Amino acid sequence: MPAGRESTFTQEIGDTICARLADGESLRRICQDEDMPDKSTVMRWLAQDENLRDQYARAREAQADRLAEEILEIADDGRNDTYTDEDGNERTNQEVVARSRLRVDARKWLASKMAPKKYGDKVELSGTGEGGALLIGISTDPKVEQ
Repeated sequence: MPAGRESTFTQEIGDTICARLADGESLRRICQDEDMPDKSTVMRWLAQDENLRDQYARAREAQADRLAEEILEIADDGRNDTYTDEDGNERTNQEVVARSRLRVDARKWLASKMAPKKYGDKVELSGTGEGGALLIGISTDPKVEQ
């Protein structure tokens, strides 16, 4: 482990990590800071400490909510979507629009993985299909073959 890296869990470090996660930072980026533990150390702490696991899970849920808010901000921000060309015509900046789409899609995907019940694709199950409803027969008659 690099010199200066924290390896003993304290609630203060746990609080700092979780606050930064909830604010949108990745664990990888947090753990790159000199005053933060290595990512493998954090993973070990999570495996060993139920309270930290709960706090971490809440931070990840907050992070997913933040991603959802960022999606709206990106989608609503059209400041650089157009430009004026040398002839004075307003043109769509396709590169900016594509980059915004990528940013939205990446956040949607990540939010769906972090909080699938809240942001994941809804799957609708039904008991009907081409052949109609599935019928299950139950009999208490011992003479009926199983």
